[in-house]
Amino acid sequence: MSEAGALEVLVNQQIILAMKAHDGERTTTLRLIKNALKNKAIEKREMLTPAEEQQALATMIKQRRDSIDQFTKGNRPELAAKEASEIVVIEEFLPKALDEAGLITLVAEAVAEVAAASGKAPSPKEMGVVIKAVQAKLQAAGIRAEGRAVSEQVKKALAG
Repeated sequence: MSEAGALEVLVNQQIILAMKAHDGERTTTLRLIKNALKNKAIEKREMLTPAEEQQALATMIKQRRDSIDQFTKGNRPELAAKEASEIVVIEEFLPKALDEAGLITLVAEAVAEVAAASGKAPSPKEMGVVIKAVQAKLQAAGIRAEGRAVSEQVKKALAG
């Protein structure tokens, strides 16, 4: 487990650059990323796969989005802004997120595939099947989309 993954090496390089640039916020966020990856690897007791690394980063982003909601409700805009700036840094290490138009197209393809496989258009009850098909397409293409956005688009496609 002594070998570092490519992402961990990249994060370490970015930490050094941020420290040299005296960018405290970026350095802190990069260290959080490094620790999250290391903790996940320790938990697993072996090196993380690239997909697991991406999942760990996606979890960090989700946690920060939840925090932003809470801070906004609690009237703490300065803390919400800090979380938002951390999301920007974390997203640098993830594949580009799919835009809404691309997601709509992908959902339509998945709905068509599920319909072709079952011989009828999927109903809202089959939302899970369609979401799994969309996620498989995302993974195959090496792109990501937020789970909430996927869920909303599938719901729209099955309702309309």
